[in-house]
Amino acid sequence: MLAVVQTQPVLNWFSGLFWGESVAQAVVVLGLVITAGLALGSIRIKGIGLGIAGVLFAGLVAGHYGLAINEHILEFAREFGLILFVYTVGLQVGPGFFSSLRRHGLKLNLMAAGIVIFGAVIALLISKFGGVPMPAAVGLFSGGTTNTPSLAAAQQALREMAGLSVQQRQEMVVLPGMAYAIAYPFGVLGIILTMLLLRAIFRIKPQEEYEALRRQQVEGGAQLAAISVQVTNANLNHVAIRDIPTLTEAGIIVSRLMRNGQVRVAQMEDAVQVDDVLLTVGPKDKLERMLLVVGIRSDVDLRTLPSDITTRRLIVTRKAVVGQSVDELGFLERYNVVATRVIRAEVELLPTPDLRLQFGDRVQVVGEPAAIDKVAKKLGDQIKDLDHPNILPVFVGIILGVVIGSIPVPIPGVPAAVKLGLAGGPLLVSILLSRINRIGPLVWYLPTSANYALRESGIVLFLSCVGLNSGGRFVETLTKGDGLYWMGMAAVITFVPIMTMGLIARVFLKANYLTICGVLSGSMTDPPALAYANTIAGPEAPSVAYATVYPLTMILRVISAQLLVLLFTDTAG
Repeated sequence: MLAVVQTQPVLNWFSGLFWGESVAQAVVVLGLVITAGLALGSIRIKGIGLGIAGVLFAGLVAGHYGLAINEHILEFAREFGLILFVYTVGLQVGPGFFSSLRRHGLKLNLMAAGIVIFGAVIALLISKFGGVPMPAAVGLFSGGTTNTPSLAAAQQALREMAGLSVQQRQEMVVLPGMAYAIAYPFGVLGIILTMLLLRAIFRIKPQEEYEALRRQQVEGGAQLAAISVQVTNANLNHVAIRDIPTLTEAGIIVSRLMRNGQVRVAQMEDAVQVDDVLLTVGPKDKLERMLLVVGIRSDVDLRTLPSDITTRRLIVTRKAVVGQSVDELGFLERYNVVATRVIRAEVELLPTPDLRLQFGDRVQVVGEPAAIDKVAKKLGDQIKDLDHPNILPVFVGIILGVVIGSIPVPIPGVPAAVKLGLAGGPLLVSILLSRINRIGPLVWYLPTSANYALRESGIVLFLSCVGLNSGGRFVETLTKGDGLYWMGMAAVITFVPIMTMGLIARVFLKANYLTICGVLSGSMTDPPALAYANTIAGPEAPSVAYATVYPLTMILRVISAQLLVLLFTDTAG
């Protein structure tokens, strides 16, 4: 009897960790859901798995069997997780976004925007003529396109809608989460199925597409090249390097000069002579045009000849130089060192005089070792500084993103002002801040490892909360309600827009297959689909297109979800 009495408090304490409403209980439940979900997502069948979406389904199961946490804790964890996710995604894709947008972004973004708009129209038609409530249709739109922030934006818009009773609002907010979970599986598989169908229809050989894309990138100047040029044009005798036609106008860098067998750092004031050999760096197409004016290609690689000159890559880690241009730093004039490349977010940039350096840039320089050491001290070149995350700017950026996302923007004809919300605001701000890179003492750089840790922590928090919140009614909706019908409608939202755009891109736009795969993955903001596309021929090709369309697509999906809710949700009764 005594043992029973002593055991009861222990049982009460233990059960309180699962079914109470304390902070400890919330941590335990969320931890269990996330752990189980990640384990589920790691299971792969023929290379395909749920991935991070496993957390959502684990939350649905937990919610179905009665596990729940305090609604206020749930709401905070869900929204804060979402903010962490979208903010770090923006920091990741931001540095390369503007440069890729300038090169080939307009066409790719128009394709992605067409997919988003087409999907939103189908969701609207399903609601109007298919008998699916608009909150559920928006959930199908979000899940069928694997876009979690649009789900959050729709739920937020529903919570803030006027003309709804408390009971209506509670019922409506649950619908998008359930519909999202029902639609998500085909949302992942549908993109991969579309890639396979396009490959079969057009009898595509991925390796040939890869080689064609690489040739296109090189010929179009997307990659930098280095060639040795022997001066043969007698009209250039005694002309300074800075005055050679097609050289400075094209932004070509001359790093080394060989005369009479001696190699040295090339100065802009150096007057060239016939038979001099110059090592030039620039886009391949511009280098070819330069040869027509200067001379002929030389087989002598000045980088391999014995000399006092060496090449190093230096990392920008000194805050004082962040934001300064190459011209302001004066590498050549002050140190007799030539900067030949700047590598930023895996993209090679020419160090033109107006290019401003960012924290974490890798600058390739040519010069004597002692001079390069001075430049290294100027730039910082401390790799350990890249590994230390600076948390203060993260939270300053999050505050700015929440403020921007909370600003109501009135749109004519819309009954309520539209907001970017907790998904769109931080995403937009982080992209802009990653472009600015530094404001005063604040540097908007986050090491890759820290970015990944925060991003994954945020998305698993959000998905676990969505699953717990929707799990109570999910099984009933799927088995007894309209769940199977909803799943079919979600398949239409997923498949029709991306298959249509894939056919248009291949037949009419003559787009490269790997680029199409990247656009389809980015338009659906679907990392599992991108991971699959990267296994086809090489990780670079689809990833460039994915990163190019991702930011605009994310914002369009957030706004589309809000507009569908605000314009077409029936608040009567």
